[in-house]
Amino acid sequence: MTETVTLPADDSRAKRNVLILVMAQAFLGSQMPLIFTIGGLAGQSLASNVCFATLPISLIVLGSMLSATPLSAIMQKYGRRTGFVVGTVGGALGGAVGAYGLYLSSFPIFLFGSLLTGVYMSAQGFFRFAAADTASEAFRPKAISYVMAGGLLSAIIGPQLVKVTSDSMVVPFLGAYIAVIAINVIGSLLFLFIDIPKPPVPSADAPKGRTRWELITSPRIAVSVICAMVAYALMNLVMTSTPLAVVGCGFEQNDAADVVTAHVLAMFVPSFFTGHLIAKFGVEKILATGILILGLAGGVALQGVELENFFIALILLGLGWNFGFIGATTMLAGAHTVEERGRMQGMNDVIVFGGVTVASLASGGLMNCSGGDAVTGWTSVNLAMAPFLMLAGGALIWLMFRPKEEMA
Repeated sequence: MTETVTLPADDSRAKRNVLILVMAQAFLGSQMPLIFTIGGLAGQSLASNVCFATLPISLIVLGSMLSATPLSAIMQKYGRRTGFVVGTVGGALGGAVGAYGLYLSSFPIFLFGSLLTGVYMSAQGFFRFAAADTASEAFRPKAISYVMAGGLLSAIIGPQLVKVTSDSMVVPFLGAYIAVIAINVIGSLLFLFIDIPKPPVPSADAPKGRTRWELITSPRIAVSVICAMVAYALMNLVMTSTPLAVVGCGFEQNDAADVVTAHVLAMFVPSFFTGHLIAKFGVEKILATGILILGLAGGVALQGVELENFFIALILLGLGWNFGFIGATTMLAGAHTVEERGRMQGMNDVIVFGGVTVASLASGGLMNCSGGDAVTGWTSVNLAMAPFLMLAGGALIWLMFRPKEEMA
């Protein structure tokens, strides 16, 4: 299928692209809950110091952050399809190197595989922006929301694959990483059917748009980036520690997989109506609701370490992430022009995943090294949410009280 060089807002084309991206989110996206469920446990089995158990997850996020700007530039020059295929190549290589590291019981090799997996994670992050590329302004929040809803199936497929594959070979978790290779190879074929045109090549005298500094200091963009970073970082902070906490508090690995399933379902099920809520109530109110729900998730987690506490807290965490992240993405998508798309979206994901990298690094240290047991570590993880929630809430309140003409 030949890509053209015009960029109209054609909702018939947008709906077809949304369908392809939903399928990609569901199938390819299943590798992320799979890896996030077992990454910390595999790291704990390989690392010489348990404080580094979640380092594999941190390396995935670091790889995503480092890949964001190059991938954005590739998509700006060669189109979304090329960038997404590059992402699946990174995912397949990450699975292969991770499997090899497990086979050799080599933590450094396993970590390198995790870094490569971050290339896929970064590419997946652009699915939501791709959904908006050919959509009208009215359809845009729904398009973003529907693509995020594709994660519903990934929430089911990924953790179930953990149960089927993690102990399928003599080397624990090796089968799961082989499954990741297959997911990327097969899933890459979906992008043959996507129809998102390349951005037009600007003429020498065409508007270049705002500089990166002008973009990031725009109030509406700055607040959207802060809220996206906080929502994603806090979700990652808590989710990364969850399997370690569940198993550390005396429950089974399958219980941890079920909690992660419930969490990822809560991340994506609301996407069927989040876009409608944004259209009805406004993006600022949905963002504020997401921040409040994230705070409530931390409060529930601090009430105890029974299995139901884990389930409720992680469901609320997923719901809060959904409102916060989709809201921030919608706000950002409407705050820059086509010619600014490449530099802004890449910069956004560098900042967002930079925050997530710090959160995932902190997660293992807080969980395993802030006290003598899993309960103390889990408490530390959830208390760490508070200052970042205040940052996002304060930024949003600041934006909402600015004069309308100053909010752009």
